[in-house]
Amino acid sequence: MSTDLATLRQLAHLSRLEFDATKEQEMLGDLNKILDWVDQLRQLDTATIEPLVHLSHEINVLRPDEAHNTVSHQEGLSNAPRKDSDYFRVPKVLE
Repeated sequence: MSTDLATLRQLAHLSRLEFDATKEQEMLGDLNKILDWVDQLRQLDTATIEPLVHLSHEINVLRPDEAHNTVSHQEGLSNAPRKDSDYFRVPKVLE
């Protein structure tokens, strides 16, 4: 399976990519190598192989999620460049 220059240019147009002439030839070679590799994978017999659901049999062991405040409300507002009583003041983003 190989791709020609016209197909590469069409793919570049759809991807909003621009190549000069030297890079175009380099990309064409790389794309053909990738497609050849995928074609080799396609030829493998995977009928007896079960689908892989997880990469390993390990199960995540996570600590319990415990909510706690590490910074008080006043400490959080102390470094704010602009504040209004209990709130941060930010520039208006919606009109």
